[in-house]
Amino acid sequence: MRPLSILLLLGFCLVPLRGSAGTALADSSADPPVQVVLDSGDQSGHATATVRIHAHRDVLWRVLTSCADALLIVPGLKICEVEATAPDRSWQTIHQVMDYSWYIPRVSYLVKATYEWPHSIDFDKVSGDLMRLSGSWTLDSDGDFTVAHYALEFAPGFWVPRWLVRAAMKRDLPKMLRALRERAEATDGEK
Repeated sequence: MRPLSILLLLGFCLVPLRGSAGTALADSSADPPVQVVLDSGDQSGHATATVRIHAHRDVLWRVLTSCADALLIVPGLKICEVEATAPDRSWQTIHQVMDYSWYIPRVSYLVKATYEWPHSIDFDKVSGDLMRLSGSWTLDSDGDFTVAHYALEFAPGFWVPRWLVRAAMKRDLPKMLRALRERAEATDGEK
């Protein structure tokens, strides 16, 4: 198993949680469907997305657990370093630094990723600048394809306009998933 890069998105708070398949899955080249829900009373929310990728699940797993790939795929991710790995490789702690843009503070955090190969990756913030960050990737085989479900719960811990959070997530989460699909399909073709 390579070092995990959770593929967090947006320096202020994205992390995966279990999601459900959307209607756009029939065409693997279509933009992945994304749902973003922001809590009305505070600076928190959750997002879900599903993407169908023409690559085997083990290939997608390798991409999702590679810090080197995360740096290529995740907008704003500047540092991804594995701090510790369980002897049986069932979990890792990963330090990541996001520098998304001039109007959002640079954030640094440590997450613990728990692996259930080849089905799921769950992660939770251990320490760092974000108030809450947790989520998961769930991978389902579908013949020569893999359906990846991504979900996220977040609370940045600092004020960010709600419209900006929603707009950024609606723009950059599909961008990240498209990059993930392109990377996994290219890697699968290299076998």
